[in-house]
Amino acid sequence: MSPRSDPDALSRPHDHIDAPERDAAAASLRQDGAVAQPKLGPVGWLRFAWRQLTSMRTALLLLLLLAVAAVPGSLVPQRSSDPNGVSQYFADNPDLAPVLDSFQLFDVYTSAWFSAVYLLLFVSLIGCVIPRTKHHFEALRARPPRTPARLSRLAGYTERPLALPEPVDGASAPAGSANEAADAAIDAAATQLRQAGYRVERYELRGEASVSAERGYLRETGNLVFHTALVGVLVAVGIGGGFGFSGQRVVVEGQSFVNTLAAYDSFNPGRFFDDANLDPYRLELEGLDAVYETENQEAIGQPIDFTAHVSVQAQDGAAEPGVVKVNEPLRVHGTDVYLLGNGYAPTITVRDPDGEVVFTDSVPFLPQDANLTSIGVVKVPDGLADQVGMVGFFYPTQSELGSGAYTSSYPDLIYPVLTLNVYRGDLGIDAGTPTSVYTLDPSSMEQLTGGSTGVESIELMPGDTVDLPDGLGSITFEDVSAETGGDPDAAADDFSQSVARFASFDIHDDPSQGWVLVFAVLILAGLLVSLFVPRRRMWVKAARRPDGTVVLEYAGLARGEDPGLEDAVAAFADKHSRPARWSSSREAA
Repeated sequence: MSPRSDPDALSRPHDHIDAPERDAAAASLRQDGAVAQPKLGPVGWLRFAWRQLTSMRTALLLLLLLAVAAVPGSLVPQRSSDPNGVSQYFADNPDLAPVLDSFQLFDVYTSAWFSAVYLLLFVSLIGCVIPRTKHHFEALRARPPRTPARLSRLAGYTERPLALPEPVDGASAPAGSANEAADAAIDAAATQLRQAGYRVERYELRGEASVSAERGYLRETGNLVFHTALVGVLVAVGIGGGFGFSGQRVVVEGQSFVNTLAAYDSFNPGRFFDDANLDPYRLELEGLDAVYETENQEAIGQPIDFTAHVSVQAQDGAAEPGVVKVNEPLRVHGTDVYLLGNGYAPTITVRDPDGEVVFTDSVPFLPQDANLTSIGVVKVPDGLADQVGMVGFFYPTQSELGSGAYTSSYPDLIYPVLTLNVYRGDLGIDAGTPTSVYTLDPSSMEQLTGGSTGVESIELMPGDTVDLPDGLGSITFEDVSAETGGDPDAAADDFSQSVARFASFDIHDDPSQGWVLVFAVLILAGLLVSLFVPRRRMWVKAARRPDGTVVLEYAGLARGEDPGLEDAVAAFADKHSRPARWSSSREAA
């Protein structure tokens, strides 16, 4: 009878598998001695490709590739979030922008190549998780492995003598007392290992009792939770984001907007978004506080804080105050309101030659530098002899450069000046073609001031009124501090409240946020468990020596790195080898 067929044979472990016969190995060799590889057919190649795609190495590579693929989205403006920035990029880089656009770099997150990486990662993770989950559940139901024949080959091996009962009145130890003590010791070991969180199974081989124990399956559970939650994040972002939207709106102090589709300056809905789901509410900008550095001479004028004070009123409710700060959005009616930017909105009034008001509004001027030198456009389509357009620069603290040009030297209102170049002609709006309120096309208009006209540009400070050229009428730069109840005792040159400010809000609705948070917590929890829970096995065996003595053998085996395994085996051996605990543990069992 071969050693493999004898379950009691001690010459080799019970799970040993003999190597193939020499002639069978020789049959797989070609005449030249090289290994003969089997040929892969179409099904074999598909199976090979699937195994490569669903390997954990590929999943990690795709995850890294997805992070790298997202980098261009932060380097160039995206049409989904900054369409004006994309238009400006094309204007500033007429040669480079079309090349970037051909690679979909202005639509990174909806591009074909980004979606391909996203979907491959999704498939790879699912292909990794499902087989591993099935194998993990089978392992949880399986019995701990049988005790190896030679524990001395394993990590942390140690042995302790088996303490026999003390003889009574000098009599010799009763027959079978060694076997009873060994059974008691193994029962005690099983109880103590079970109390320590191990799964325990007792085995008998040739009269030698042993206990096999394993624990740490929570490590693999945490690993599976980590990867499953990662799939959950991808699903939540991919599907949940399709039901949300992102919209931008510029609001001037004292004005408001209603959360309806037509009220947004720009609107980017998800693929599955339905505008009927918009919850109507009114948001009014009551004031915008800006704090700038005034003490550090090397950082004078640097912004420290921006705070938008708003009031929010539901369709059938009272107005409630709220605050929006940078990186501190306001959660209102299921949407998040972010403060993106701010600037000045000079209030301009245009009158016809008879003094009748034909235009009055607070016009947002877009900042061009850190000191809020801003540019804006005023369009007067009706009420005057001709359509009039004006391109203006606003300087919160006007100062003059050596070249004679103006600039702003500080972002707050210290010496505000507004300059305007006036054009008359066709504004290009009569044909119904949509145009931006922030740009003016002067190609079909006559320039009346500035440039090569020989007429100086209009220059105004808050409260000033001047005549428009060619008797078109007059223009006034309104001082809004009087309208908003400014301090009557303030100095005449105090312009701190003379110009209204505007805030640029981003209203964002993402139904997947809650799910992403849940999956992110699961990712962190699963990662911590998989990193800090050791996967280990431990065995205790009552081994009989050739001289008839019995010793207790202890050993362990780690799945992966486990620097504490040897200390754990030694600590358990010290704890278990105290015979006073055997009887109590056996009785408890």
